[in-house]
Amino acid sequence: MSESSTAVPSTTLELRSTVTDDGHVTLGLRETDVADPGEDQVVVRVEAAPINPSDLGMLFAGGDVSSAQAVEGDLAAVAVELSPAVLAASGGRVGKPMPCGNEGGGTVVAAGSSPAAQALLGTVVGFLSGNAYAQYRTLQVSQCLAMADGTDPADAAAAFVNPLTALGMVETMKAEGHTALLHTVGASNLGLMLNRICIDDGVGLVNIVRKPEHVALLKEAGAVHVCDSSAESYQQDLVAALTATGATIAFDAIGGGDQAGTILAAMERVASEAAEFSRYGSDTHKQVYIYGGLDRGPTTLKRNFGMSWSIGGWLLTPFLAKIGQVGADALRQRVADEITTTFASSYGMRLSLAEAVDPAQVRRYGAMATGDKALICPAS
Repeated sequence: MSESSTAVPSTTLELRSTVTDDGHVTLGLRETDVADPGEDQVVVRVEAAPINPSDLGMLFAGGDVSSAQAVEGDLAAVAVELSPAVLAASGGRVGKPMPCGNEGGGTVVAAGSSPAAQALLGTVVGFLSGNAYAQYRTLQVSQCLAMADGTDPADAAAAFVNPLTALGMVETMKAEGHTALLHTVGASNLGLMLNRICIDDGVGLVNIVRKPEHVALLKEAGAVHVCDSSAESYQQDLVAALTATGATIAFDAIGGGDQAGTILAAMERVASEAAEFSRYGSDTHKQVYIYGGLDRGPTTLKRNFGMSWSIGGWLLTPFLAKIGQVGADALRQRVADEITTTFASSYGMRLSLAEAVDPAQVRRYGAMATGDKALICPAS
């Protein structure tokens, strides 16, 4: 049984990504059925869905987006070349059209019979689904986050991945006994959210950026410690910021290269200056979590940071599982309450589903340039 505030079509257009054994991945439109909502389900008219860095892996399987070429067919599609190594690593995906889009925002237009489902009818929600790039989606109530009246679906669209990741970083810092943190890609949407959280919560934050204009952007947003990795004074600036904040935990979205080692070395230098000399280095534990792969090359370490350190991976889903439902719900509610302030996102482009498979647009949003994030608007 379901009730609807508007007519729901029987089919929807969506994006699917398929790796083929000829060394390509094809991203294309296809038509699928819209499932009627079950008792504890709703149908959402999807009005906005961001392309996060974490989405690009599913969209293009690590392929070379600069090679994007249109594919002829009844529905629009684009193909991207895969290297032999990437193709070999994608064996489990060959020939399987995969849904895409971790999160989105829209209006609930039909609902199942349960009170929780009916309460969402006509409401703007953010949702987490793994298949957000579609005109309509049938979802469990638990996948949805209700927004206040008047919320723009474009604001609701990014209510999960970046906000909960930023909050998770602060919560991880606290749980592991650190008092301040460092974050790379500080001028990204996630970085700006984290900066606002740290200002509001009184947490020391060191931001690393790659361009002088990103320094200015963060300073205008109230950031105190911003280090430009392209500046000649970067090493000195980093040590000074770590000294001022006492940050001993870092979250790195770059992954490859020597960034993690550089951070650990700077942390060790600060810690060693406050301790007696030891050939094993200070006993201050230094932690770097890699949570992204903007640089897909190897992570290189020079091992000049003593023996008390760790490097590991950090992902949102295991973090949420660790804090439990009550903890996760508290974070989700904070996001809903502050979706247009602390957790506001900005976009450099807005694309229809068809435009999302245009080769020129693929090359643009696939570059993941700061300030040029893409928002897919399936209803347009």
